[in-house]
Amino acid sequence: MADKSYQRLASQQSPPLRVIVVGAGLGGCATAVALHHHGHEVVAVLDKVRAFNRLGDSLGLGENAYKLLARWGCNIKEIQEIGNQAPTMKIRRWHDGKVLAEQPLMDMAGYIGHRGDYHNIFLKWVHDRKIHIRMGCEVVAYSDADPAPSLTLASGEVLTADVIVACDGIKSLARHLVLGARDEPVSSGYACFRAYFEPSEDMKTDPARNAFLAEDSVNFWIGPDTHVVQNTLRGGREFNWILTHKDDGDVPESWFQPGDMDEVRRLVADIDPAIREAIKSTDKCLDWKICYRKPLPTWVSPRSHRIVLLGDSCHAHLPTSAQGASQACESAGTLAVCLSRVSREDVKIATRAYEKLRFPRTRVSQTHGEDLRDRWHNVLKNVDDNVEIDPEMVKIKNRPLYAFDSEKDAEEKWDDVSRIVRGEFANGKIEPLCG
Repeated sequence: MADKSYQRLASQQSPPLRVIVVGAGLGGCATAVALHHHGHEVVAVLDKVRAFNRLGDSLGLGENAYKLLARWGCNIKEIQEIGNQAPTMKIRRWHDGKVLAEQPLMDMAGYIGHRGDYHNIFLKWVHDRKIHIRMGCEVVAYSDADPAPSLTLASGEVLTADVIVACDGIKSLARHLVLGARDEPVSSGYACFRAYFEPSEDMKTDPARNAFLAEDSVNFWIGPDTHVVQNTLRGGREFNWILTHKDDGDVPESWFQPGDMDEVRRLVADIDPAIREAIKSTDKCLDWKICYRKPLPTWVSPRSHRIVLLGDSCHAHLPTSAQGASQACESAGTLAVCLSRVSREDVKIATRAYEKLRFPRTRVSQTHGEDLRDRWHNVLKNVDDNVEIDPEMVKIKNRPLYAFDSEKDAEEKWDDVSRIVRGEFANGKIEPLCG
């Protein structure tokens, strides 16, 4: 551990609860670390890929995540040092780059870095705790048996635990088990073209393309039904842009779908010249369709109540929320606390309390992202250039989310929420999280 003063909490069960985590992304790693901190035994973290690549692009963690990670014994300086060091971010008008608002970068998502770099550090934190990450383990089936749920791997191997936590994203197989049916994504009406690359020497010396390469910076250009995010990292050595635009296409959600740079060039033909050529001269990009999933009525399996969804598998966020990874950390902390408050026989009380505690909080965070996108995409519609825009109309308003402590929230509300859950079991009906 980086912090010699760190003390892992003792298990409240003897022997400790045995937990399997499915998915070794950021949410899965955070879950493993949180459970370990609270004294539970993480049997393994499973992932279907055989090796991790540097996938994705910009990602941020808010202070609400940092406080938890630090409490769990993680050296958060490792994250902060590789993130964007710009003190502020600027929100600009689409066609001419006029700054409409400027605010501290911490108001959005803390230190913004490359998702792959952050992931490597999260993986390191898991390895530091001697938690086994098993690669090439694809889950093909679940058994919702009580008191020992299990999963089956493509190899035929069957693994059993006291609790199984599915952190394997919006396409999680456990999602179908929990819901009792397959739910299909619904188009949000938007898509993102995304590119992340190391600028060439030609780009660095070209005045038409290098306006944002001198130092770390974060800028947003907003316009009717569209916006661009620009992120420069490592003092100009890495460059990221994301173009969000109207799109009703039916291309499935994928981080690997190649984008059409000709379409990108058409969409940015009238953007601020300071960023236009940097985008237009990009060699290639990815096309990510942003799909919407309705809030789930439950995050917990119906029979054993011991298979649990966490992170994107139950509360995916829009990119504009800048809170997806942070909320996964919060959920990990809440689940770990709840599991520490019950006997082995009462795990179902903990899992049902977890979903009740987390659902309203994640809905607030999700709606922040929806609100920001709608404000950015509408504030300049039918507005003349000489009209002054109130900066508050375009500012990112995530800072109120940061004061929240999901572990303390669970501790403070435990008596009340567990009483409600026990009453529901006594009455034979678990109330859905939403209609």
